[in-house]
Amino acid sequence: METRKITIEPITRIEGHGRITIHLNEEGKVDHSFFHVDEFRGLEKFTEGRPYFEMPQITQRICGICPVSHHLASAKACDGVARVEPPRPAKLLRELLHMGQFVQSHGMHFFHLAAPDLVLGFDADPAIRNVFGIIGANPELALKAVNLRRWGQQIIQRLGGKRVHPNFAVPGGVNAPLSPKDRDEILAEFDTMVGIAKVAVGIGKDWLGSNKELASMFASFPSNYMGLVDMEGGLQLYDGEIRVKDAEGNFVAQFKTDHYLSYVAEHVESWSFLKFPYLRKLGWPDGTYRVGPLGRLNVADKIGTPLANEELKLFKQINGGKPVEGSLYYHYARLIELVYALERVAQLLDDPDIMSNDIRTYPTHTQLPSQGVGVIEAPRGTLFHDYGTDENGQLTRVNLIVATGNNNWAMHTASGLVAKAFVDGTKLTEGMLNRVEAAIRCYDPCLSCATHAIGKMPLEVTLMAADGTVLDRISR
Repeated sequence: METRKITIEPITRIEGHGRITIHLNEEGKVDHSFFHVDEFRGLEKFTEGRPYFEMPQITQRICGICPVSHHLASAKACDGVARVEPPRPAKLLRELLHMGQFVQSHGMHFFHLAAPDLVLGFDADPAIRNVFGIIGANPELALKAVNLRRWGQQIIQRLGGKRVHPNFAVPGGVNAPLSPKDRDEILAEFDTMVGIAKVAVGIGKDWLGSNKELASMFASFPSNYMGLVDMEGGLQLYDGEIRVKDAEGNFVAQFKTDHYLSYVAEHVESWSFLKFPYLRKLGWPDGTYRVGPLGRLNVADKIGTPLANEELKLFKQINGGKPVEGSLYYHYARLIELVYALERVAQLLDDPDIMSNDIRTYPTHTQLPSQGVGVIEAPRGTLFHDYGTDENGQLTRVNLIVATGNNNWAMHTASGLVAKAFVDGTKLTEGMLNRVEAAIRCYDPCLSCATHAIGKMPLEVTLMAADGTVLDRISR
C-alpha cells in the first residue's frame, strides 16, 4: 500500500521550533499525524551543583518571551528551599510584575501571532499574513497593539530594571520597592490600555460570532482542564491551589502545589523530546489535560475584577455552562485574561501595602535549605519549578514541567483533528497547512521553554511518496 507524508517544518508564528508530520492513506486522505518537538533542553541537569539562589536568574534565560514566569516560579521555589515566607508587600510587587508579563504576552500573541489569521484569513498570501500585513490592513490597530505591549514591558522594566530578564524577585521577596513616580506613571495610562483591550475583545468576539460553526468544530475535543484558583474558586495567576475538572465540568481534583507529584506524572513517546504530563488517578492517556487561558477559565468559577468577570459569564454560556472545547476559543479566553491583568494592575497599585519598604524576609542560620516547589500560571499555562538541595544549598535535583509541556498532548491532538478535517493530499494548498499550524498557535506554545533551541528556521512542506520520491513542495 502506498503511503505519503507531509512535513510542516517549522510551525510559524510560535516561539521555538517544532514540526508536524501528516501521514496520508492511499486515497490521499489524512490517516494520522504527529506534533514533534525536536529541540532538547538540558537545564535540569546542567543546573545541578549550582547554588539554589541563582535559579531565578538562570531559569528565566530559557526564554525571552516569558522570562518573568520562570523568574517568579523559580523565586517561589527558592522561598520553599530557604523556608521563608515573603512579606505581603513583596508578594504584591511580584504579582504586579506578573501582570505586566501577562499584558505584554497576551497582547503580543493576539495582535501579532493570531490576528493575521483572523483579520486577513487562513488562506491569505503568507507574504502578508503576518504582523506587517496587519500594519498594512489596519495601521491604527497595529499601533494600539504596540502601545499595549510597550506598557506591559515598561511595568517589568520599572520593577526589574530591564524589559527582558529582570533582576527583581529573590528568595524571601524582592530586591527593591516601588517608587511613587513609577506607580503614578503606570496608572496614568491605565484607561488607555483598558480601551485597547476592549477593542481586542471586540475583534475576537466578532470573529468568533461570525464563524461560530468553524469555531465550534476547529480542533474541538473533550479533555480535562487545569488551573490555579483561590479558595472560592476564583481565577488566580500568581498563587492558589491547582484545580482540575473533566470534560463535563465535574470536579476531578484540587490540591496544594507542593503535592503536584502525587497527582501529575509524565509519559514519553519516541517521536518527541517533550514529555506528556497526565493525571495519575486517570492514567495515560485518559488523564491528559489542557492548561492556559482555556483551561483556566474552564476551571474557574469567577474572576475578581468586574470587566473580566462579566466576560467570563459570557464565556461560560458558549457551551451551556460546560467546559468550552474548541481550540479557537483560546483566543477569547486569552483576551478575557488580558482584561483581568489590566484590572488587577489597578487593584494592586491601589493597595497601600504595595508602597511599603518591607519587601524581604531573610532566612536564619538555623534554616538549612532543603526542597521547594514554585507553581505559577504563566501566560501559556501552569508552570512547575521543583528544586532539591544539599545542606549547603547546592542543587541536587531540578524538575520543571512547563506550560507548553502540559499542553503537549492537546497540541498533538488539535493539529491531528485539523489535518483530518482540512488537508487533502490530492490537491494540497498552503491554506490547508496553515490551518494545521493555526491549531498549534491557539495554544501559544513556547517550545524553547519546553526544550532548547536548535535547528534552522525555514518553512518547507514536502509531500513524498513511500519510496522517497518528492511529489510536491511548498516553501516560504
